[in-house]
Amino acid sequence: MTLQTSRRGFLLAGGLSALAVGFTPGGRLAAGTPASHAFNPFVTIDSDGRVTVIVKHFEMGQGTSTGLPTLVAEELDADWEQIAVAFAPADNRRYANLAFGIQSTGGSTAIANSFLQYRQAGAAARDLLVRAAAGIWGADPADITVQKGMVGHGGKTLGFGALAAAAAGLTPAEAPRLKDPSAFRLIGDPKLPRKDSQDKTDGRARFAMDMKLPGMVVCVLKRPPRFGARVRQLDSSGAEGLPGFVGAKSLPDASGVAVYGKDSWSAIRARDAIEVDWDMTQAENRHSDRMLSDHLALLAAPHYQARKQVDPAETAAALAGAAKVVEAEFHFPFLAHAPMEPLVCVIEPTAQGVRLYDGSQFPANTQPTVAELLGLEVERVEIETLYAGGSFGRRATPNSDYQAEAAMAFALLGGETPVKLVWTREDDLGGGYYRPMAAHRARIALDQDGRIRGWDHRLATKSILKGSPFESFLVHDGVDHTSVEGLADSPYALPAFSVGLSDFETPIPVLWWRSVGHTHNAYAMEVMMDLAAEAAGQDPVAYRLSYLEGEDKDRRRLTGVLKLAAEKAGWSGPTAPNRGRGVAVHKSFDSYVAEVVEVSGHDGAIRIEKVTCAVDCGLPVNPDIIKAQMEGGIGYGLGAVMRNEITLSGGEVEQLNFPDYEPLRIADIGPIEVHILPSAEAPTGVGEPGLPPAGPALANAIRALSGTTATQLPMIKGGIAFS
Repeated sequence: MTLQTSRRGFLLAGGLSALAVGFTPGGRLAAGTPASHAFNPFVTIDSDGRVTVIVKHFEMGQGTSTGLPTLVAEELDADWEQIAVAFAPADNRRYANLAFGIQSTGGSTAIANSFLQYRQAGAAARDLLVRAAAGIWGADPADITVQKGMVGHGGKTLGFGALAAAAAGLTPAEAPRLKDPSAFRLIGDPKLPRKDSQDKTDGRARFAMDMKLPGMVVCVLKRPPRFGARVRQLDSSGAEGLPGFVGAKSLPDASGVAVYGKDSWSAIRARDAIEVDWDMTQAENRHSDRMLSDHLALLAAPHYQARKQVDPAETAAALAGAAKVVEAEFHFPFLAHAPMEPLVCVIEPTAQGVRLYDGSQFPANTQPTVAELLGLEVERVEIETLYAGGSFGRRATPNSDYQAEAAMAFALLGGETPVKLVWTREDDLGGGYYRPMAAHRARIALDQDGRIRGWDHRLATKSILKGSPFESFLVHDGVDHTSVEGLADSPYALPAFSVGLSDFETPIPVLWWRSVGHTHNAYAMEVMMDLAAEAAGQDPVAYRLSYLEGEDKDRRRLTGVLKLAAEKAGWSGPTAPNRGRGVAVHKSFDSYVAEVVEVSGHDGAIRIEKVTCAVDCGLPVNPDIIKAQMEGGIGYGLGAVMRNEITLSGGEVEQLNFPDYEPLRIADIGPIEVHILPSAEAPTGVGEPGLPPAGPALANAIRALSGTTATQLPMIKGGIAFS
């Protein structure tokens, strides 16, 4: 998506000439620091020349604390070493995500929606500095130079700090001039160091897990063993007398019990000792096998048609008259996000309200949610956003679930004691908000020449968006777009392609998981394309290219990455003995990614030898971060399809820690080679698009090697072993 913004979009409501006291890395104003002149809501410059970029998208490892400052520093002509980073305070008016209209991070939108906004902020600040210098020297602003944080004219130079006060008092230009891309010095630099690396290496980076406040107590929740259960009766007598135990109280909505301790160990021990009688009337009581059967039953008569332009009768006719029909059924399990830092939120009282310390992904949701629970005005809820140790979507719940839990726990204790809510790893894996289970069934009609004449695709999965604040603009005619994304809107030129969707119902809470619906839709789509190519007796790359012909932008850009990945992987050359290659290509989050996976077989087990990736994400702002995100998405996706699943027995989750839900390990995979397609298009997402093609490329490689088609995930459940 190409997102534009006007001068009004970044020079917002009085941020132009205000003076601040300097932001901390967590985003709150720090006492005792030099006065910093705010040029606009995104740029402050202090008297020492330090330029602080206010980052409105929080940092969970994806690189926003480097990418957004790069845009400002480029247009400002600052020295990279003088750039500092602060996370924006909760302020929906100034720091809304332009893609969503609220302050939030997600959907791989950070650089895409902020590209012009942050460049304009940097260019506006530069223009003010230039005009301030011109006034001091009596020079024409056109003759002023700016380079690496120094403003010069006729042999005279001044640093940004010396000009900051005068510059901040000037009226900003209506339309600050942006650089031509040919003049970029920082944007596109593959060696530009990340801004968060040093702090994360030496321990200065602050995460919610690190927070300790005077008088703070730690809270863990005793959660019901089955989703949808409620507290009927609490007996905390077993915890009385335990060292550090503070107390236990049922949450107001009876969804769990808040257990307090002087430290996390005390709280966890006490939680194990208390007894809760649970009301299971509305609980999920099914086994995973039963839930899968219920998904499959929904495929017989889809609730909705996701492609309105196609008559399913036309598809049925194509299948009835086909020379050959290719068909397969796919089973996808629930998946946990499992970030390395489990969820933590700290809440403390302030003179006017409360302050949260949190790796806050959706401040626009969290502020009003906490305010309502505590009976406060929204502006009395402060959020100090800290670094987050991963998310993959988990911290972005529409109902601000864990922040709401922290607020309830705080209120139950009287609203005067700081409370640190901690989720353990077991809470994280067993506590819900999963990538929903899904089932697909696809049938492809081929003619005598192996060409596709019809495609009937059906899937069943629980809607993520129905019942959420996002339903009104992302659910249309009953179809949750996230359920069918990457499938119903596939860029392939496919005749009589119908997509039927059914909603599965369960009290198990589900959520977007890195790349959301693309996670299962790309897998089913790309494995089916390989099966069709095989049935047609054609090369998988050539077969795909034949459905990507024409000048359509999506097809043209998918063709570019597919050809590049195939070339770099040596697709046209011979495969070494006992090896197989598989390919997949997919568009998600307005980016285009193709991947080739090469595997080998040893004693009945598969080893991933190499992954070759080509990505077209528009103009590459930070190539090193793009490569890191592709590598991370590929690894995350491969680990999931190889081994991961959340299963339930009688409604109770069976996986509780990493021995049961094993992440990908370094030894599991060979090198990942990433190639970035040059582009002058506006930047698009990179946090998620590397994941969708990874699983199907692996599946296609395994079939090329062994003839086995992995349609039941995780692959180990379908009998595929890995070495």
